[in-house]
Amino acid sequence: MRTISLRKFGKALLAAALILAVVPASAGAHDPTGDQAESLKGRLYDGHVGEVSPGGVPMQALKDADCEDGMAADLFPCMNVDLESFTPLTDVDASFVNDVWGWQDPATKMQVAIVGSFEGTIFMDVTDGSNPVYLGTLASVVPGDFGNIWGDIRVYENTAYIGSEAIDFENFEGYGVQVVDLTQFRGATGAIDVVETNRITDMTNSHNLSLNPDSGRLYVAGAVVGLQVCQTGAPPGVAPYFNGEGGSIVYDVSTDPHNPQFIGCLNQDGYNHDIQCVDYRGPDLDYRRHEICVGSNEDSLTVYDATDINDVEVLARVEYQDFPYEGDGIPNYYTHQGWLSDDHSFFFLGDELDEYVSGFSRTTYIWDFSDLDNINVISEYSDGNSSIDHNMFVDNNRLYQSNYSSGLWIYDTWEARNGELDLRGYFDIFPVDDRTDFFGTWGNYPYFGKGKVVVTSSDEGIFVLDAKAAQNRAGGKGKGKGNRS
Repeated sequence: MRTISLRKFGKALLAAALILAVVPASAGAHDPTGDQAESLKGRLYDGHVGEVSPGGVPMQALKDADCEDGMAADLFPCMNVDLESFTPLTDVDASFVNDVWGWQDPATKMQVAIVGSFEGTIFMDVTDGSNPVYLGTLASVVPGDFGNIWGDIRVYENTAYIGSEAIDFENFEGYGVQVVDLTQFRGATGAIDVVETNRITDMTNSHNLSLNPDSGRLYVAGAVVGLQVCQTGAPPGVAPYFNGEGGSIVYDVSTDPHNPQFIGCLNQDGYNHDIQCVDYRGPDLDYRRHEICVGSNEDSLTVYDATDINDVEVLARVEYQDFPYEGDGIPNYYTHQGWLSDDHSFFFLGDELDEYVSGFSRTTYIWDFSDLDNINVISEYSDGNSSIDHNMFVDNNRLYQSNYSSGLWIYDTWEARNGELDLRGYFDIFPVDDRTDFFGTWGNYPYFGKGKVVVTSSDEGIFVLDAKAAQNRAGGKGKGKGNRS
Protein backbone atom coordinates (compact mmCIF):
# COMPACT_ATOMS: atom_id res chain seq x y z
CA MET A 1 0.00 0.00 0.00
CA ARG A 2 1.34 3.41 -0.97
CA THR A 3 1.60 6.04 1.73
CA ILE A 4 1.27 9.08 -0.53
CA SER A 5 -1.43 11.41 0.75
CA LEU A 6 -3.28 13.98 -1.31
CA ARG A 7 -4.33 15.71 1.87
CA LYS A 8 -1.27 17.90 1.52
CA PHE A 9 -3.28 19.80 -1.10
CA GLY A 10 -5.99 20.55 1.42
CA LYS A 11 -3.37 21.77 3.87
CA ALA A 12 -1.80 23.95 1.20
CA LEU A 13 -5.14 25.50 0.36
CA LEU A 14 -5.82 26.09 4.01
CA ALA A 15 -2.45 27.76 4.47
CA ALA A 16 -3.26 30.03 1.56
CA ALA A 17 -6.60 30.82 3.15
CA LEU A 18 -4.91 31.74 6.42
CA ILE A 19 -2.57 34.09 4.58
CA LEU A 20 -5.55 35.72 2.85
CA ALA A 21 -7.14 36.21 6.25
CA VAL A 22 -4.57 38.81 7.24
CA VAL A 23 -4.80 40.70 3.94
CA PRO A 24 -6.76 43.95 4.34
CA ALA A 25 -9.92 44.69 2.34
CA SER A 26 -12.40 42.04 1.29
CA ALA A 27 -10.03 39.28 0.24
CA GLY A 28 -12.69 36.61 0.44
CA ALA A 29 -15.63 38.45 -1.14
CA HIS A 30 -14.67 39.38 -4.68
CA ASP A 31 -16.61 40.15 -7.83
CA PRO A 32 -17.06 36.78 -9.56
CA THR A 33 -17.72 38.46 -12.92
CA GLY A 34 -14.47 40.45 -13.02
CA ASP A 35 -10.80 39.67 -13.53
CA GLN A 36 -10.72 37.91 -10.16
CA ALA A 37 -12.74 34.93 -11.48
CA GLU A 38 -11.12 31.76 -10.20
CA SER A 39 -10.64 28.30 -11.65
CA LEU A 40 -13.19 25.58 -11.02
CA LYS A 41 -11.21 22.38 -11.62
CA GLY A 42 -9.79 23.58 -14.90
CA ARG A 43 -12.67 25.82 -16.02
CA LEU A 44 -13.74 29.35 -15.17
CA TYR A 45 -16.86 30.60 -13.45
CA ASP A 46 -17.64 34.16 -14.50
CA GLY A 47 -21.21 34.60 -13.26
CA HIS A 48 -22.51 35.05 -16.80
CA VAL A 49 -25.60 33.24 -18.10
CA GLY A 50 -25.95 33.34 -21.87
CA GLU A 51 -29.00 32.78 -24.02
CA VAL A 52 -27.64 29.30 -24.74
CA SER A 53 -25.69 27.33 -22.13
CA PRO A 54 -22.20 25.86 -22.69
CA GLY A 55 -23.98 22.54 -23.16
CA GLY A 56 -26.06 23.88 -26.02
CA VAL A 57 -29.30 24.27 -24.04
CA PRO A 58 -31.36 27.44 -24.66
CA MET A 59 -32.41 29.27 -21.50
CA GLN A 60 -36.07 28.49 -22.14
CA ALA A 61 -38.38 26.37 -19.98
CA LEU A 62 -39.44 23.00 -21.41
CA LYS A 63 -42.00 20.40 -20.37
CA ASP A 64 -43.45 17.01 -21.31
CA ALA A 65 -40.94 15.78 -23.87
CA ASP A 66 -40.90 11.99 -24.24
CA CYS A 67 -37.77 10.12 -25.22
CA GLU A 68 -38.50 8.98 -28.78
CA ASP A 69 -35.97 7.48 -31.19
CA GLY A 70 -33.17 8.34 -28.80
CA MET A 71 -34.00 12.05 -28.40
CA ALA A 72 -36.20 14.24 -26.20
CA ALA A 73 -37.38 17.69 -27.31
CA ASP A 74 -35.21 17.24 -30.44
CA LEU A 75 -32.29 18.22 -28.21
CA PHE A 76 -31.40 15.74 -25.48
CA PRO A 77 -29.97 12.27 -26.26
CA CYS A 78 -31.81 9.76 -24.09
CA MET A 79 -32.78 6.17 -23.48
CA ASN A 80 -35.84 5.10 -21.44
CA VAL A 81 -36.00 8.45 -19.60
CA ASP A 82 -38.50 11.24 -20.40
CA LEU A 83 -38.30 14.94 -19.67
CA GLU A 84 -41.04 16.22 -17.37
CA SER A 85 -39.64 19.75 -17.16
CA PHE A 86 -36.58 21.91 -17.52
CA THR A 87 -36.28 25.12 -15.48
CA PRO A 88 -33.42 27.33 -16.72
CA LEU A 89 -31.15 29.28 -14.39
CA THR A 90 -32.77 32.52 -15.49
CA ASP A 91 -36.16 31.43 -14.14
CA VAL A 92 -34.78 30.98 -10.60
CA ASP A 93 -32.45 34.02 -10.54
CA ALA A 94 -29.35 31.84 -10.42
CA SER A 95 -26.03 31.93 -12.26
CA PHE A 96 -24.84 28.44 -11.27
CA VAL A 97 -26.34 25.44 -9.45
CA ASN A 98 -24.62 22.58 -7.67
CA ASP A 99 -26.10 19.82 -5.51
CA VAL A 100 -29.72 18.80 -4.94
CA TRP A 101 -31.71 16.98 -2.26
CA GLY A 102 -35.42 16.60 -1.64
CA TRP A 103 -38.22 16.61 0.92
CA GLN A 104 -41.71 15.12 0.81
CA ASP A 105 -44.11 16.63 3.31
CA PRO A 106 -45.63 13.74 5.29
CA ALA A 107 -48.78 15.77 5.86
CA THR A 108 -49.54 17.10 2.37
CA LYS A 109 -47.31 14.85 0.17
CA MET A 110 -45.86 18.01 -1.38
CA GLN A 111 -42.46 17.28 -2.96
CA VAL A 112 -39.81 19.98 -2.72
CA ALA A 113 -36.48 19.96 -4.55
CA ILE A 114 -33.76 21.81 -2.62
CA VAL A 115 -30.98 23.06 -4.89
CA GLY A 116 -27.72 24.78 -4.05
CA SER A 117 -26.83 27.79 -6.17
CA PHE A 118 -24.16 30.50 -6.24
CA GLU A 119 -26.72 32.94 -4.89
CA GLY A 120 -28.11 30.71 -2.13
CA THR A 121 -30.46 27.73 -1.82
CA ILE A 122 -33.38 27.31 -4.21
CA PHE A 123 -36.65 25.64 -3.16
CA MET A 124 -38.97 24.29 -5.85
CA ASP A 125 -42.27 22.43 -5.65
CA VAL A 126 -41.92 19.46 -8.04
CA THR A 127 -45.04 17.56 -6.92
CA ASP A 128 -46.28 18.00 -10.48
CA GLY A 129 -43.03 17.37 -12.29
CA SER A 130 -44.35 18.91 -15.49
CA ASN A 131 -45.27 22.15 -13.74
CA PRO A 132 -42.64 22.95 -11.11
CA VAL A 133 -43.26 25.98 -8.91
CA TYR A 134 -40.43 28.21 -7.69
CA LEU A 135 -40.87 28.72 -3.93
CA GLY A 136 -38.00 31.12 -3.26
CA THR A 137 -34.29 31.30 -2.47
CA LEU A 138 -32.59 31.44 0.91
CA ALA A 139 -29.70 33.84 0.33
CA SER A 140 -26.09 32.78 0.85
CA VAL A 141 -24.60 33.70 4.20
CA VAL A 142 -21.51 35.01 2.35
CA PRO A 143 -22.85 36.52 -0.89
CA GLY A 144 -20.44 36.84 -3.79
CA ASP A 145 -17.74 34.57 -2.39
CA PHE A 146 -16.34 32.04 -4.85
CA GLY A 147 -16.89 29.26 -2.29
CA ASN A 148 -20.60 29.41 -3.10
CA ILE A 149 -19.77 27.23 -6.11
CA TRP A 150 -19.74 24.26 -3.69
CA GLY A 151 -22.75 23.45 -1.52
CA ASP A 152 -24.62 20.48 -0.12
CA ILE A 153 -28.00 19.75 1.47
CA ARG A 154 -29.45 16.98 3.62
CA VAL A 155 -32.88 16.55 5.20
CA TYR A 156 -33.99 14.95 8.46
CA GLU A 157 -37.75 14.63 8.84
CA ASN A 158 -39.04 18.18 8.18
CA THR A 159 -35.73 20.02 8.54
CA ALA A 160 -33.06 20.86 5.95
CA TYR A 161 -29.35 21.37 6.66
CA ILE A 162 -27.35 23.45 4.18
CA GLY A 163 -23.59 23.89 3.98
CA SER A 164 -21.17 25.61 1.61
CA GLU A 165 -17.48 26.34 1.04
CA ALA A 166 -18.17 30.09 1.20
CA ILE A 167 -16.13 31.91 3.85
CA ASP A 168 -15.49 35.49 4.91
CA PHE A 169 -11.70 35.68 5.25
CA GLU A 170 -11.81 39.02 7.03
CA ASN A 171 -13.58 37.73 10.11
CA PHE A 172 -13.17 33.97 9.64
CA GLU A 173 -16.89 33.70 9.53
CA GLY A 174 -18.62 31.60 6.96
CA TYR A 175 -21.65 29.64 6.03
CA GLY A 176 -21.65 27.32 9.01
CA VAL A 177 -24.65 25.06 8.47
CA GLN A 178 -28.03 26.67 7.88
CA VAL A 179 -31.03 24.97 9.51
CA VAL A 180 -34.37 25.43 7.72
CA ASP A 181 -37.84 24.37 8.87
CA LEU A 182 -39.40 23.00 5.68
CA THR A 183 -42.97 23.19 6.94
CA GLN A 184 -42.87 26.92 6.07
CA PHE A 185 -43.62 25.82 2.49
CA ARG A 186 -46.94 24.17 3.35
CA GLY A 187 -49.64 25.89 1.39
CA ALA A 188 -47.20 27.95 -0.69
CA THR A 189 -48.31 28.40 -4.31
CA GLY A 190 -45.48 30.69 -5.33
CA ALA A 191 -42.34 32.37 -4.05
CA ILE A 192 -42.22 33.18 -0.34
CA ASP A 193 -39.65 34.87 1.90
CA VAL A 194 -37.66 31.80 2.96
CA VAL A 195 -36.41 32.12 6.53
CA GLU A 196 -33.53 30.44 8.30
CA THR A 197 -34.58 28.65 11.48
CA ASN A 198 -31.15 28.28 13.07
CA ARG A 199 -27.49 28.00 12.14
CA ILE A 200 -24.60 25.85 13.34
CA THR A 201 -21.62 28.17 13.75
CA ASP A 202 -19.01 25.71 15.03
CA MET A 203 -17.27 25.79 11.63
CA THR A 204 -16.81 28.36 8.93
CA ASN A 205 -17.19 26.37 5.72
CA SER A 206 -17.81 22.73 4.77
CA HIS A 207 -17.56 20.69 1.61
CA ASN A 208 -20.28 18.08 2.02
CA LEU A 209 -23.01 16.98 4.38
CA SER A 210 -24.18 13.47 5.18
CA LEU A 211 -27.05 12.29 7.33
CA ASN A 212 -27.94 8.88 8.71
CA PRO A 213 -31.76 8.97 8.91
CA ASP A 214 -31.83 5.86 11.14
CA SER A 215 -29.69 7.34 13.92
CA GLY A 216 -30.43 11.01 13.28
CA ARG A 217 -26.76 11.95 13.03
CA LEU A 218 -25.57 14.78 10.80
CA TYR A 219 -21.98 14.57 9.51
CA VAL A 220 -20.39 17.85 8.36
CA ALA A 221 -17.51 16.83 6.08
CA GLY A 222 -14.50 18.79 4.91
CA ALA A 223 -14.92 21.61 7.44
CA VAL A 224 -11.20 22.33 7.67
CA VAL A 225 -11.39 25.54 9.70
CA GLY A 226 -13.38 25.38 12.93
CA LEU A 227 -13.89 27.76 15.80
CA GLN A 228 -14.98 25.60 18.72
CA VAL A 229 -14.94 21.89 18.01
CA CYS A 230 -12.54 19.12 16.93
CA GLN A 231 -9.62 21.45 17.58
CA THR A 232 -6.12 20.20 16.88
CA GLY A 233 -4.23 23.43 17.38
CA ALA A 234 -3.47 26.49 15.28
CA PRO A 235 -0.40 28.42 14.15
CA PRO A 236 0.66 31.18 16.57
CA GLY A 237 -1.40 34.33 16.21
CA VAL A 238 -4.09 32.76 14.06
CA ALA A 239 -7.60 32.69 15.50
CA PRO A 240 -9.24 29.66 13.85
CA TYR A 241 -8.27 26.08 14.49
CA PHE A 242 -7.53 23.21 12.15
CA ASN A 243 -10.53 20.96 12.39
CA GLY A 244 -8.71 17.64 12.41
CA GLU A 245 -7.68 18.26 8.77
CA GLY A 246 -11.35 18.27 7.78
CA GLY A 247 -12.67 15.08 9.31
CA SER A 248 -16.43 15.12 9.83
CA ILE A 249 -17.99 17.03 12.72
CA VAL A 250 -20.92 15.02 14.06
CA TYR A 251 -24.23 16.30 15.44
CA ASP A 252 -27.33 14.69 16.88
CA VAL A 253 -30.40 16.05 15.10
CA SER A 254 -32.88 13.41 16.26
CA THR A 255 -33.56 14.93 19.69
CA ASP A 256 -34.36 18.42 18.36
CA PRO A 257 -33.93 18.77 14.58
CA HIS A 258 -33.93 22.57 14.80
CA ASN A 259 -31.14 22.60 17.37
CA PRO A 260 -28.35 20.16 16.39
CA GLN A 261 -26.15 19.09 19.28
CA PHE A 262 -22.45 18.44 18.80
CA ILE A 263 -21.55 14.87 19.83
CA GLY A 264 -18.11 14.13 18.41
CA CYS A 265 -15.49 14.12 15.68
CA LEU A 266 -14.66 11.68 12.91
CA ASN A 267 -11.07 12.74 12.29
CA GLN A 268 -9.22 9.42 12.60
CA ASP A 269 -8.20 9.48 8.93
CA GLY A 270 -7.99 13.17 8.18
CA TYR A 271 -10.05 14.87 5.50
CA ASN A 272 -13.44 13.49 4.48
CA HIS A 273 -14.27 14.73 1.01
CA ASP A 274 -17.60 12.90 1.22
CA ILE A 275 -19.04 10.30 3.53
CA GLN A 276 -22.02 7.95 3.82
CA CYS A 277 -23.11 6.67 7.23
CA VAL A 278 -25.68 3.91 7.77
CA ASP A 279 -27.03 1.51 10.34
CA TYR A 280 -25.23 -1.41 8.75
CA ARG A 281 -27.36 -4.39 7.70
CA GLY A 282 -24.92 -6.10 5.35
CA PRO A 283 -23.40 -9.59 5.30
CA ASP A 284 -20.61 -8.95 7.85
CA LEU A 285 -22.33 -10.21 11.00
CA ASP A 286 -19.67 -8.69 13.26
CA TYR A 287 -20.99 -5.22 12.49
CA ARG A 288 -24.72 -5.67 12.06
CA ARG A 289 -26.65 -2.71 13.52
CA HIS A 290 -23.43 -0.74 14.02
CA GLU A 291 -23.17 2.82 12.69
CA ILE A 292 -20.79 2.31 9.78
CA CYS A 293 -19.38 5.23 7.79
CA VAL A 294 -17.66 5.05 4.42
CA GLY A 295 -15.33 7.98 3.78
CA SER A 296 -14.21 9.02 0.31
CA ASN A 297 -11.01 10.57 1.57
CA GLU A 298 -9.20 11.88 -1.53
CA ASP A 299 -6.60 9.10 -1.79
CA SER A 300 -8.35 6.23 -0.05
CA LEU A 301 -11.65 4.62 0.83
CA THR A 302 -11.92 4.43 4.61
CA VAL A 303 -14.46 2.47 6.67
CA TYR A 304 -15.25 3.60 10.23
CA ASP A 305 -17.24 2.02 13.03
CA ALA A 306 -18.77 5.15 14.54
CA THR A 307 -21.25 3.40 16.83
CA ASP A 308 -19.52 4.96 19.84
CA ILE A 309 -18.71 8.42 18.53
CA ASN A 310 -16.24 8.88 21.39
CA ASP A 311 -14.33 5.74 20.44
CA VAL A 312 -14.41 5.56 16.64
CA GLU A 313 -12.55 2.64 15.06
CA VAL A 314 -11.08 2.61 11.56
CA LEU A 315 -11.93 -0.83 10.20
CA ALA A 316 -10.22 -0.48 6.83
CA ARG A 317 -8.29 2.07 4.79
CA VAL A 318 -7.55 1.11 1.21
CA GLU A 319 -5.67 3.04 -1.46
CA TYR A 320 -7.09 1.56 -4.63
CA GLN A 321 -4.91 3.31 -7.24
CA ASP A 322 -1.28 2.66 -8.00
CA PHE A 323 -0.34 5.57 -10.25
CA PRO A 324 3.05 7.26 -10.11
CA TYR A 325 2.75 10.58 -8.34
CA GLU A 326 5.62 13.00 -7.91
CA GLY A 327 3.90 15.44 -5.58
CA ASP A 328 3.68 18.36 -7.99
CA GLY A 329 0.81 19.57 -10.14
CA ILE A 330 -2.65 18.06 -10.35
CA PRO A 331 -3.08 14.59 -8.76
CA ASN A 332 -4.12 11.93 -11.26
CA TYR A 333 -6.73 10.34 -9.01
CA TYR A 334 -9.21 11.64 -6.47
CA THR A 335 -11.47 9.48 -4.30
CA HIS A 336 -14.59 11.56 -4.72
CA GLN A 337 -17.93 10.01 -3.71
CA GLY A 338 -19.89 6.78 -3.69
CA TRP A 339 -22.90 4.91 -2.33
CA LEU A 340 -23.66 1.54 -0.77
CA SER A 341 -25.90 -1.01 -2.43
CA ASP A 342 -29.31 -1.48 -0.84
CA ASP A 343 -28.14 -4.61 0.97
CA HIS A 344 -24.81 -2.99 2.01
CA SER A 345 -22.86 -5.77 0.26
CA PHE A 346 -21.21 -3.45 -2.28
CA PHE A 347 -19.98 0.12 -2.57
CA PHE A 348 -19.95 2.04 -5.87
CA LEU A 349 -17.20 4.65 -6.02
CA GLY A 350 -16.46 7.48 -8.42
CA ASP A 351 -12.97 8.93 -8.89
CA GLU A 352 -13.13 12.50 -10.16
CA LEU A 353 -9.66 12.77 -11.71
CA ASP A 354 -8.90 9.38 -13.26
CA GLU A 355 -10.67 10.40 -16.47
CA TYR A 356 -9.53 14.02 -16.47
CA VAL A 357 -5.82 13.47 -15.83
CA SER A 358 -5.10 9.81 -16.59
CA GLY A 359 -7.24 9.44 -19.69
CA PHE A 360 -9.50 6.66 -18.41
CA SER A 361 -12.92 6.25 -19.92
CA ARG A 362 -15.64 6.81 -17.33
CA THR A 363 -15.02 4.28 -14.55
CA THR A 364 -17.04 3.13 -11.54
CA TYR A 365 -15.14 1.14 -8.91
CA ILE A 366 -17.21 -1.71 -7.48
CA TRP A 367 -16.13 -2.71 -3.97
CA ASP A 368 -16.90 -5.91 -2.06
CA PHE A 369 -18.17 -4.98 1.42
CA SER A 370 -18.94 -8.50 2.65
CA ASP A 371 -16.02 -8.20 5.10
CA LEU A 372 -15.70 -4.66 6.46
CA ASP A 373 -12.22 -5.36 7.81
CA ASN A 374 -11.05 -6.42 4.37
CA ILE A 375 -12.79 -4.39 1.67
CA ASN A 376 -11.49 -4.65 -1.88
CA VAL A 377 -12.20 -3.57 -5.45
CA ILE A 378 -13.70 -6.44 -7.44
CA SER A 379 -14.15 -4.54 -10.69
CA GLU A 380 -13.36 -1.30 -12.48
CA TYR A 381 -16.49 -0.97 -14.60
CA SER A 382 -16.14 1.21 -17.67
CA ASP A 383 -18.75 1.98 -20.30
CA GLY A 384 -16.41 3.72 -22.72
CA ASN A 385 -17.86 7.21 -22.28
CA SER A 386 -15.44 10.15 -22.13
CA SER A 387 -17.26 12.21 -19.46
CA ILE A 388 -16.33 12.42 -15.76
CA ASP A 389 -18.46 10.73 -13.12
CA HIS A 390 -19.63 12.83 -10.19
CA ASN A 391 -22.30 12.10 -7.54
CA MET A 392 -24.20 8.80 -7.49
CA PHE A 393 -26.94 7.23 -5.36
CA VAL A 394 -28.66 3.87 -5.08
CA ASP A 395 -32.39 3.23 -4.74
CA ASN A 396 -34.22 -0.07 -5.21
CA ASN A 397 -31.10 -1.73 -6.68
CA ARG A 398 -30.63 1.01 -9.26
CA LEU A 399 -27.57 3.24 -9.42
CA TYR A 400 -28.34 6.84 -10.43
CA GLN A 401 -25.07 8.35 -11.58
CA SER A 402 -24.55 12.01 -12.48
CA ASN A 403 -21.85 12.21 -15.14
CA TYR A 404 -20.87 15.80 -15.83
CA SER A 405 -21.14 16.25 -19.62
CA SER A 406 -23.16 13.11 -20.40
CA GLY A 407 -25.94 13.59 -17.86
CA LEU A 408 -27.85 11.09 -15.74
CA TRP A 409 -27.14 7.39 -16.28
CA ILE A 410 -29.16 4.68 -14.55
CA TYR A 411 -27.77 1.19 -13.98
CA ASP A 412 -29.17 -2.02 -12.56
CA THR A 413 -26.82 -3.29 -9.83
CA TRP A 414 -28.05 -6.90 -9.86
CA GLU A 415 -24.76 -8.16 -11.35
CA ALA A 416 -22.48 -6.19 -9.03
CA ARG A 417 -21.05 -9.38 -7.53
CA ASN A 418 -19.82 -10.22 -11.03
CA GLY A 419 -18.32 -6.77 -11.46
CA GLU A 420 -20.98 -5.63 -13.92
CA LEU A 421 -23.56 -2.85 -14.16
CA ASP A 422 -26.53 -3.18 -16.51
CA LEU A 423 -27.61 0.01 -18.26
CA ARG A 424 -31.30 0.86 -17.93
CA GLY A 425 -31.44 4.37 -19.25
CA TYR A 426 -29.83 7.78 -19.56
CA PHE A 427 -30.69 11.42 -20.21
CA ASP A 428 -27.98 13.76 -21.49
CA ILE A 429 -28.57 17.24 -20.08
CA PHE A 430 -25.41 18.58 -21.81
CA PRO A 431 -26.10 17.59 -25.42
CA VAL A 432 -23.35 19.48 -27.24
CA ASP A 433 -20.68 16.83 -26.45
CA ASP A 434 -19.32 14.42 -23.82
CA ARG A 435 -16.17 16.41 -23.08
CA THR A 436 -13.83 15.27 -20.30
CA ASP A 437 -14.30 18.41 -18.26
CA PHE A 438 -16.28 19.77 -15.32
CA PHE A 439 -19.32 21.06 -17.19
CA GLY A 440 -22.81 19.59 -16.90
CA THR A 441 -24.68 17.73 -14.21
CA TRP A 442 -23.59 18.05 -10.58
CA GLY A 443 -26.07 15.86 -8.73
CA ASN A 444 -29.39 14.07 -8.72
CA TYR A 445 -32.11 13.13 -6.25
CA PRO A 446 -33.89 9.81 -7.06
CA TYR A 447 -35.85 9.27 -3.83
CA PHE A 448 -39.25 10.80 -4.60
CA GLY A 449 -40.30 7.46 -6.07
CA LYS A 450 -42.28 6.38 -9.15
CA GLY A 451 -39.33 7.15 -11.42
CA LYS A 452 -39.11 10.88 -10.65
CA VAL A 453 -35.51 12.11 -10.58
CA VAL A 454 -34.45 15.73 -10.09
CA VAL A 455 -31.14 16.56 -11.79
CA THR A 456 -29.05 19.72 -11.57
CA SER A 457 -26.79 20.96 -14.36
CA SER A 458 -24.47 23.74 -13.28
CA ASP A 459 -24.71 26.07 -16.28
CA GLU A 460 -28.15 24.99 -17.45
CA GLY A 461 -30.62 24.65 -14.56
CA ILE A 462 -32.96 22.10 -12.98
CA PHE A 463 -34.39 19.05 -14.74
CA VAL A 464 -37.26 16.87 -13.54
CA LEU A 465 -37.05 13.48 -15.29
CA ASP A 466 -39.40 10.51 -15.52
CA ALA A 467 -37.39 7.30 -15.37
CA LYS A 468 -40.31 4.88 -15.02
CA ALA A 469 -39.49 3.35 -18.37
CA ALA A 470 -35.99 2.58 -17.09
CA GLN A 471 -37.30 0.28 -14.36
CA ASN A 472 -37.45 -2.62 -16.80
CA ARG A 473 -34.12 -4.27 -17.39
CA ALA A 474 -32.53 -2.95 -20.57
CA GLY A 475 -29.45 -3.98 -22.46
CA GLY A 476 -26.83 -1.45 -23.41
CA LYS A 477 -27.34 -1.67 -27.18
CA GLY A 478 -23.62 -1.25 -27.40
CA LYS A 479 -23.58 1.86 -25.20
CA GLY A 480 -22.87 1.57 -21.52
CA LYS A 481 -21.65 -2.02 -21.53
CA GLY A 482 -18.12 -2.88 -20.65
CA ASN A 483 -15.67 -3.78 -17.93
CA ARG A 484 -12.02 -3.26 -17.16
CA SER A 485 -10.73 -5.49 -14.40
